[in-house]
Amino acid sequence: MTDAPSPSSPPSASSGPRRTALDATHRALGATMTDFAGWEMPLRYGSERDEHTAVRTRAGLFDLSHMGEITLTGPQAAAALDRALVGHLSALAIGRARYTMICDAEGGILDDLIVYRLGDQEFLVVANASNAQVVLDALTERAAGLDAAVRDDRDAYALIAVQGPASATILSGLTDADLDGLKYYAGLPGTVAGVPALIARTGYTGEDGFELFVSPKDAERLWQALTEAGAPAGLIPCGLSCRDTLRLEAGMPLYGHELTRGTTPFDAGLGRVVKFGKPGDFTGRAALETAARQAETAPPRALVGLVAAGRRVPRAGYAVVGADGTVIGEVTSGAPSPTLGKPIAMAYVDAGHAAPGTAGVSVDIRGTHEPYEVVALPFYKRR
Repeated sequence: MTDAPSPSSPPSASSGPRRTALDATHRALGATMTDFAGWEMPLRYGSERDEHTAVRTRAGLFDLSHMGEITLTGPQAAAALDRALVGHLSALAIGRARYTMICDAEGGILDDLIVYRLGDQEFLVVANASNAQVVLDALTERAAGLDAAVRDDRDAYALIAVQGPASATILSGLTDADLDGLKYYAGLPGTVAGVPALIARTGYTGEDGFELFVSPKDAERLWQALTEAGAPAGLIPCGLSCRDTLRLEAGMPLYGHELTRGTTPFDAGLGRVVKFGKPGDFTGRAALETAARQAETAPPRALVGLVAAGRRVPRAGYAVVGADGTVIGEVTSGAPSPTLGKPIAMAYVDAGHAAPGTAGVSVDIRGTHEPYEVVALPFYKRR
């Protein structure tokens, strides 16, 4: 007889998608579950619009335990990250976090990441679930020959997020950590409802919020404590569906849509994350230097926002066309915007059509050219 697989066990050919430590909680709440990047995840609990609105106006509670955590330790951990990633991670202060990317030798994006510096010789890299193994393998390969250890910590963490304008108030009643002094893109160790946690002021919604890295064994206890503490403020559980519309309104790119191996950071308008001035070489440097020069002189395309004049919703892969009917680009993400009250999209378009207000732009939605306005990103920015 063998033990049944635990919620954090890797899937086998027969076991199907992995389940987070909060799987039973989601099902008890009546969540609609979906297979996402090899995980069973809550898509929604009720109304997607209500969940979206809660995060914009009050607070939402998310299970993000599908994300991939990788720890680097050792005297040359910082040097290993400088070599492996496009950012200057050795310059990151202890307790701070940074958005960055890992690219291949041709400058294509393997994943976008958040890196937390936990100590002088310790970093936590958080990868997208679908790319976690790719990132782990690349970091291991690129750290070879350096005094740095790369550890797969995907099974060591559950990740719970509280997002929205009431998130700090809710969390402050459960922790002695100095949340007022915790800056955006920073993290500190502490306890929340008696649970040891890495408390990070990060998120993917365009709102203030916190991401809490805890042991999987403590996940249900923390979720329940946050639910009870947040009830007076209107906190509700939220699924992946509203997380997508929230990030879209905030103009945040999603891997597999705006970011792919076929795009560079400069294509996505994120060339600022590439630090050519850091010491030493890094993977993709030569190709990215070429991409940077092209972006300055003659960029072939740009990532833009599109806002519908009508009610029809564009989806990823739909063609963007100019006034003469010529295809000028492609939608990468599209959805109805609960905040704006109309459909929106992000799209790559030819540079000549990328200026906000460009006339005559439309999206081919099942053979009909629906008019759209080109706008600067993001669609929404919190006050």
